[in-house]
Amino acid sequence: MAMQLESPVSFSNVGEIKWWRRGIFASQTGYVLLALLVLMVVMHFASPYFFTQGNMQNVAKNFSFIAIATLGVTFVIITGGIDLSVGSLMCFSAMITSMVMSGLSTPGMPGASLFVHLAADGKTVVANLPGLILVVSIVAGLAVAFLVGLVNGFCIAVLGLSPFVTTLGMLSIVRGLGYVVSNGRGSFPGGPDADYFYALTSGDVLGVPAPFIYLVILALTMAVVLHHTSFGRHVFALGGNEKAAELTGIPVVRVKIEVYVICALAAGLQGIIISGWLGSAPANMATSYELNVIAAAVIGGANLAGGIGGPLGAIVGCVLLEVIRNGLVLAQVNSYWQQTLVGVIIILAVLVDRIRSRMT
Repeated sequence: MAMQLESPVSFSNVGEIKWWRRGIFASQTGYVLLALLVLMVVMHFASPYFFTQGNMQNVAKNFSFIAIATLGVTFVIITGGIDLSVGSLMCFSAMITSMVMSGLSTPGMPGASLFVHLAADGKTVVANLPGLILVVSIVAGLAVAFLVGLVNGFCIAVLGLSPFVTTLGMLSIVRGLGYVVSNGRGSFPGGPDADYFYALTSGDVLGVPAPFIYLVILALTMAVVLHHTSFGRHVFALGGNEKAAELTGIPVVRVKIEVYVICALAAGLQGIIISGWLGSAPANMATSYELNVIAAAVIGGANLAGGIGGPLGAIVGCVLLEVIRNGLVLAQVNSYWQQTLVGVIIILAVLVDRIRSRMT
């Protein structure tokens, strides 16, 4: 006679995912996003001016000034690399753009006759084709960034140099070239297309800052590329296991070069936008910005070991840094505390993620 089990064996808990590994808690980005929301609530009670329209526009514009470059650096970090030259490249691209714009707008300068002429009064400079100087100048600035990214990628992917050492050296090279071409002086966007330049870089559309609009477009594009294209899968594969990726036929060298070029172009575009906001491209522009950019990417969830990262995390990290800076200003706290808080947040973000991983 068969005996009936009083309590049948159940496997309902097999494969069950703990609550701290589900939904918004499934990544470091989720924890940082919650921290950001809590911080914004605290800032609201600390200052009645925090959630005003003007301040929100300032926050959106200011975090956009590093967020575009952060998107590019995130590409590199996902592959397990690093790029320390982004700050110097922001400055150099902005300087080249401003210098080309001013040079082509000055009658008598080489090639200027193709773009401008003097009006009947003999003093006013008029563009032969409005907007052409602007396009050529921006292309020149981005072309310089492209070349720097290409050199970085070649040295790292083909010559096998360390990303840290290569980009650290490029940081000094590009910054030095900026001082050489400008003699240590700033450059100013000028000429008949200067108004177009300022409208594109520091203007707004229906109250929304132009840099923020560019950021949203680029972030959406990055999300599609990373998650819905073969190139995006290759980028994650490199960060997960480069040797295995190479054995499966992924063109490792080409993908590496491409991500460093993307990073450089993002930094160049970021620098051009910042110069429009400043009204000039000083020789010391974006000094140490690479630290803020990399910090924002890491805080947002990009793993320096590779294989993890995305546009949402990059943006969340940038917003968190800007909210801290903005909140300190509104609370009349010494702004020098910002760097200290950023360091603390980086350590806490990584620590929470490590604890969450060990609890599985």
